[in-house]
Amino acid sequence: QVQLVESGGGLVQPGGSLRLSCAASGSIFSIRAMGWYRQALGKQRELVAVIPSGGSTVYTDSVKGRFTISRDNAKNTADLQMNSLKPEDTAVYYCNADIRRHLTTYYDDYWGRGTQVTVSS
Repeated sequence: QVQLVESGGGLVQPGGSLRLSCAASGSIFSIRAMGWYRQALGKQRELVAVIPSGGSTVYTDSVKGRFTISRDNAKNTADLQMNSLKPEDTAVYYCNADIRRHLTTYYDDYWGRGTQVTVSS
């Protein structure tokens, strides 16, 4: 069994910062990409940022220069540092990871349950 657990969401004023964390646990052999997605009320889930196990990070245009994704491969964690937050960043943020479990030869897509981020004065 594999679990992704997010933490760090909350209420913040415009211009403020939050740091989201995602921890993957369970019978993990390896993790390829880890990423953050978000879903605002009434909208489709969208990619925010993704970080491969090796290689360049990718950000959606609206967060470039404000958000930074990082990961710790030894701890199976991925963080999202969010600065200069705007009301339009309000959404439920989900962690996603492409994980190969022990005793398997394939990767599966896993999701956390999400953490609410609200940007409001």
